[in-house]
Amino acid sequence: MESVLVSACLSGVPCRFDGRGKESAAVAEAVADRRPVVFCPEVAAGLPTPRRPAEIVGGDGHDVLDGRARVVDDTGRDVTREFVDGARRALDAARRSGCTEALLMPRSPSCGRGTVYDGTFTGELRAGDGVTAALLERHGITVRPAPHG
Repeated sequence: MESVLVSACLSGVPCRFDGRGKESAAVAEAVADRRPVVFCPEVAAGLPTPRRPAEIVGGDGHDVLDGRARVVDDTGRDVTREFVDGARRALDAARRSGCTEALLMPRSPSCGRGTVYDGTFTGELRAGDGVTAALLERHGITVRPAPHG
């Protein structure tokens, strides 16, 4: 059976920054014929649940990986190292499990694909990918945002 990496929060695991999960019937249906590999990069990197909200400042996940942007929480604390470490751990989990695809949490500074929060903590969005999504894509893993529903 084919494996797919899935953001843990989308499977109902209460690991989001606010301490909640975001279980979705649409996500369950999207992975029904595959083996989900449930993973939270932020928790894997040692960040607590709940935790301060974080956003990428100065770009997107690709820029973070290239050292041109950073991830900070809403108090200004730099958590870039943790986000990069979590992304590496997610890549390792995907490789160990043979995942060629990932279904990730939209807009997240880790898992966002195509759109992420803009770093102002105002709810505004910008085009781009989260740190984990960027790293997975760079290593040939197709990243899709979770379906709504």
